[in-house]
Amino acid sequence: MNTSKKRNAGRELFEFFYAASLGLILACAAITCSARTVGAMGAIVTKQGPLKGLALTGENEYLGIPYAAPPVGNLRWMPPQPPAKFKGLFHATQFGSPCTQTFDTPSSEDCLYLNVYVPTGKAPKNGFPVMVWIHGGGLVFGAGSDYDPTPIVEGGNVIVVTINYRLGFLGFFAHAAIDGEGHLNANYGLMDQQFALHWVHQNIAEFGGNPKRVTIFGESAGGFSVLSNVASPTAAGLFVEGIVESGGYAEFQDYWDPLSVVSLATAETIGTVLVPAGTTIAANVGCSNQTAACLRVVSASALLAQEGSIVFPIVDGTVLTQTLDSAFGSGEFNRVPVLAGTNHDEWRNQIAIEYDLAGHPLTDAEYPAAVYAFFGLPYPTPDNPFVDFLINVEYPLTNYPPPAGYSVSAPLALGALGTDEFFVCTQRNGELELSQYVPTYVYEFHDETAPSIFPPLSFPPGDAHFFEVQYLFDYFGIPTVFNADQRQLSNTMIAYWTNFAKTGNPNSAAVPEWPQFVAGGSLESLVAPTPVSQTDASFDADHKCSSLWDTF
Repeated sequence: MNTSKKRNAGRELFEFFYAASLGLILACAAITCSARTVGAMGAIVTKQGPLKGLALTGENEYLGIPYAAPPVGNLRWMPPQPPAKFKGLFHATQFGSPCTQTFDTPSSEDCLYLNVYVPTGKAPKNGFPVMVWIHGGGLVFGAGSDYDPTPIVEGGNVIVVTINYRLGFLGFFAHAAIDGEGHLNANYGLMDQQFALHWVHQNIAEFGGNPKRVTIFGESAGGFSVLSNVASPTAAGLFVEGIVESGGYAEFQDYWDPLSVVSLATAETIGTVLVPAGTTIAANVGCSNQTAACLRVVSASALLAQEGSIVFPIVDGTVLTQTLDSAFGSGEFNRVPVLAGTNHDEWRNQIAIEYDLAGHPLTDAEYPAAVYAFFGLPYPTPDNPFVDFLINVEYPLTNYPPPAGYSVSAPLALGALGTDEFFVCTQRNGELELSQYVPTYVYEFHDETAPSIFPPLSFPPGDAHFFEVQYLFDYFGIPTVFNADQRQLSNTMIAYWTNFAKTGNPNSAAVPEWPQFVAGGSLESLVAPTPVSQTDASFDADHKCSSLWDTF
């Protein structure tokens, strides 16, 4: 199948979030927006020296801490290096710059900063469990500072650390001239994530945290990063659990694997439709001589201009020694408990951006052309028997009647197709592989009442990609307005996530029982007001994984 359409998935998927939030961000900084009182606090003495943060009601915040040296100049495309010592008292009171990207602006290559959020409640005997959040954004945009973890910190009595890491071709890039320099290569963004985890192990006890109880969690590309670190030999011992939210896209399917997480040699000179070759990128930015010296002085904006909507880690031989599918299928990975899941209507987010927000809502008459476009194929000719089969048999409009108040089926049918093919069925295979070796807890976020981040659409957005994040974080520091049922679900999810961080098991007496996942078993359905267990039969009735996509 032609997969060129997927190259637009990552960046466009979040484009609206940034635009919709811009006015609020400009009017109200994440710190000063809060009505909580800023108080006095003592200094924390880290390996870099003493620092002070912000003492707020309910938590203390330490913002913009450099965890590595700025990866600029000769340090571009080098493994992260230790940060400089503080010159006197460091004031950790404002966020560091996001890493170079299109959307979080201003951004900079000097971006390796993290933020620590500490509850003011009594710490457990061995210290607070620590949850390290890896943000999403296709590995090409986003920042740790976009996510305010106050609901998790105060609701779960855990420390949360949010991090920045190198993005796009500055973070994930293979070229023979650079790779031949004798250092770790290609996966600089993953190296940054792991370097931040080393910083946490070395310093978190000074904040009251337990360095032996570190959990990594992330959504979308952040979830993909969690899976990559679970598979990475160089991440061994850096965390004890992993939480993956909608992170298994473009992996764990035979037709995706050769196109996404590829070998170093392929990434350097051959490339795929999802991973441009390093030699091609170099030529396009004016380095026809293919030298490392030329590449290191190219402007960041020139590199940005070459990026697609998404990048992927690379099998470099050290940070990643094999694809995620191979690692999990063989059991050759960091064997830690995993909590993972997807949203019931993931792809409706993309449809909202691509059609409604572009000023052209999708009609039923346009459905066949939209499915062909989904696969990057022309319409109406030449006919493709497989795509026609999807349109007429597997995802026909008649199977997706619009609910009351709406008049079109096409967004619902295309949303189901995209959700299954790109998100749900791919990650499901990864969950099945993991469950053979480690305790695995699987969910589907299925709250059709979830607050929408969009203006009114021609179709109900349901529980689209990213919608579960607002049940855990205050995105851009802005709390989501929930009704009573949604608030209960948010509290339950926070309890599950933080219980898992504390014990490797999401269960406690305060929440409904969540059974461990096994093939043919059950998964948790996160539905307002309270989660309920569903069987695999219910899952397969909604998603065509075992009957269709897993057969490729």
